Amino acid sequence: MQNYGARKLLTLTLSLALTLGLHAQNGVQGLQSAVEGVKITKDPKDTTKMTWKTGGLASITFNQAALSNWSAGGDKSALSLNAIGNLYAFYLDGRRSWDNFLNAQYGIANTTSLGTRKTNDLLDITSKYGYDLGKKWYLTGLFDFRTQFAPGYNYPTADSKILTSDFLAPAYLLLSAGMDWKPTTNFSLFMSPATMREVLVNNDSLASVAAFGVDSGKKSRFEFGAYVTINYQTNVSKTANYTGRLDLFSDYTRNPQDIAVYMTNVLNVKVTSLVSMLLSLNLIYDNNIPSVKADGTKGGPALQLQETMGIGFAYKFARKARKPIPPPPPPATPPPATPPSATQQK
Repeated sequence: MQNYGARKLLTLTLSLALTLGLHAQNGVQGLQSAVEGVKITKDPKDTTKMTWKTGGLASITFNQAALSNWSAGGDKSALSLNAIGNLYAFYLDGRRSWDNFLNAQYGIANTTSLGTRKTNDLLDITSKYGYDLGKKWYLTGLFDFRTQFAPGYNYPTADSKILTSDFLAPAYLLLSAGMDWKPTTNFSLFMSPATMREVLVNNDSLASVAAFGVDSGKKSRFEFGAYVTINYQTNVSKTANYTGRLDLFSDYTRNPQDIAVYMTNVLNVKVTSLVSMLLSLNLIYDNNIPSVKADGTKGGPALQLQETMGIGFAYKFARKARKPIPPPPPPATPPPATPPSATQQK
């Protein structure tokens, strides 16, 4: 954080409300907007290039309620906790660019009648390396890994639960090569006709019932197909910012007409310098993920929706690193003195 005084350091303590929905990947564009307004000054005489831009967001929100002889009724106590961490590292040097993004989320709620239940869980890592071909097109390779931290359950009744997911069950490992179009700084469209995706179910009980499209008794499924991801962010107003991401995947080898859809929408509104409100809406549709009925039995595939809204405190930070300045050349050595000629001596 060179060249920052104490006052400028305080400007990094800005807001983020918690409870982003599933998936991650708000995309690189979302983090670019997160540091919007953080000014990093540069000496006009310094012509070295900015190569690395790093930073992130961290937020935590608590909600608590307690009742005693409350005529309107309700649980005696309720406590919820939501936490989120977004880190990024962007590299740019000439025609080469390398964008890295980490999105981690976790939330739990505890009530007197229901006990402790998970409300949010996500671990997503994205890395994208590109080479500028001109006219806003980049030849790009993309890596993405998505899973969750803890087991997830469905609750047919208050006294029973059914395991539906776990760490690495599922996990999605994606490798893709294609073209990335970046006409503006707030929009990108990545398209790949050659994408490998591995679906992992590293849990014996889930693998035995062919969860998430993996054959019964196996713990992985290989897919090869086409992949498209769109990232977009815009300032709705001076205090509100929208970030959206849409992922589409079609498996050539199994029913290519069944397109897996993953979409995130996040609206972040700054309330004060330290507090912000966040509203998120996430959608998933995948033919390999069956729905769960009220009695705990499986149904057909269905659109999954998650909506969250929260108000809380947040910490935001950013840093830019310049290309190292090469050392100055050594001083030139003066040529040796030449003795005067005979004519000059006369």
